[in-house]
Amino acid sequence: MDDMSQAEGSRVRTVVPLLYHLLDAPELNCASPTKFSVLWPVMAESAAKELQEPRLARVRPSPATYKRWLAGTHIPRGDLRTILEIYFDKKVESLFQLVSVRDVVHPLPLDRRTRTAARTLDYTWPTSRHVPGDPDTGIFGNWELAGGRHFDGTSIGVQIYEAQPRGDVMEINSADLPHLETFVRSSRRGVILASSGGAGGSGLYVMDAALARRSLMVGQNPQVPVAHQLDDLVYAIIWALHVMDDGLLADDNPLSNRAEQLRHYVRISNSAPPRSEMPDLSPVGAAWLGSSLCAQYIVRHLGDLPDVPAFWTREATGEECAPWLLFRHKHDYLQNVADRFAGPGSALGRAFCVPEAAVRSSETYERILLFLTIAMMEMYGVKVWLTAEQEYQEVEGFVLARHQAILANWVRGESVWRVATTSVRREVAPYQEAIGHAQAHSLVDGPTPAARLATLADYLDLDWTWLTGRCRNLAEEGLTGMLRPRSRLLTLSALDRTLFFLSTLGGPANGR
Repeated sequence: MDDMSQAEGSRVRTVVPLLYHLLDAPELNCASPTKFSVLWPVMAESAAKELQEPRLARVRPSPATYKRWLAGTHIPRGDLRTILEIYFDKKVESLFQLVSVRDVVHPLPLDRRTRTAARTLDYTWPTSRHVPGDPDTGIFGNWELAGGRHFDGTSIGVQIYEAQPRGDVMEINSADLPHLETFVRSSRRGVILASSGGAGGSGLYVMDAALARRSLMVGQNPQVPVAHQLDDLVYAIIWALHVMDDGLLADDNPLSNRAEQLRHYVRISNSAPPRSEMPDLSPVGAAWLGSSLCAQYIVRHLGDLPDVPAFWTREATGEECAPWLLFRHKHDYLQNVADRFAGPGSALGRAFCVPEAAVRSSETYERILLFLTIAMMEMYGVKVWLTAEQEYQEVEGFVLARHQAILANWVRGESVWRVATTSVRREVAPYQEAIGHAQAHSLVDGPTPAARLATLADYLDLDWTWLTGRCRNLAEEGLTGMLRPRSRLLTLSALDRTLFFLSTLGGPANGR
């Protein structure tokens, strides 16, 4: 076996003197004879100053000597040894010990059109920033997803590959599979962006690294459906999923430890623990805890209501609505409500307050998250009313049935949650007034879900035809073929169903 390499299972690890490894590091990049000859005078001058020996500044090794050092056939002595030891702060014997270094598998160069498409990650969405990797050192890129007003951001690994169009899929080029295998081997979260720039196309197509790894394990080139093209809709889902997922994974242990505490709070009549009591939770973790408690509390009291209830939701932005789309317990709760009260002729409804200022200050992808949330309510048989009156923006979430109200709020409050029940008329009156106003003056009033949602799209300045068409594309492929939640507390199934529901409502004037 060559002295410069050794077998390690099925992989080959390069073995070099530590000196070469240090010189080849990115901060020096001086391992070649030419670059080393430029670095050496700096090393000699440094040693001369430190030891106050001017003669050291004039010492030079020959190119042949340097090559013998790297070959391991010669160990420096005298002044050469001194200069090396001073500069690297290591004994020469250590500098010439053999060490293994990771082989770098290089990806194929990206086409100019692909590089242009990659730059869109930096300016299309304000919460997106692409940090390219370094092909020469094997460092992969990062996709930084900044947080919004309430939730922290996160960072995920990302790698861009050229792909060939194959009908309705983009297939990663076989020549890039060795590099792809190194990228997906890591257990960190990552996504692959496939591009057809090299084939004369444009755009980027998304696949979770874990799904690509699954394809590789069964001997297939990863294929990314064309429906998974990165646009405002796909970015909205990617942003929401990764921010929610990483926030929950960061709090997995403390949330698990609070399970019994949560059951206690559900059983008592009212509670509002301050955020300061749970400083170990991230904003996402606190949102999950508050949302879960409110859902359980409402379900526990639904049987006591004298009539079909009306719900009031405090969420007014896409970021605030993201938990509705992804938290598993949210869908169990909505299904419970639907099973009890939804049906033909039912008065079941939910009110949102979304002032025009909230719409104008939101990016397109965030307005899409809000739209999807309201569409999800309609999918569960819950008629939606929408008011834009600023005075109702701070009304907390509640459930109302005649003269009985259940207060349940976790959004924009000083406490992690606040729950209570009341049938006192003066306390219930503000809730009755708010619901009555939303019902009487809804901005999305219409006879069908399609009519209400099409009107909502207009209000949110979203293209109804484009959005329902894209929902149809994604519904046909399924989100689980693009992304994979890691937290057991999240699910994509209800969002998939919502996309399918919207796909059935398509058409510019369907139901209006």
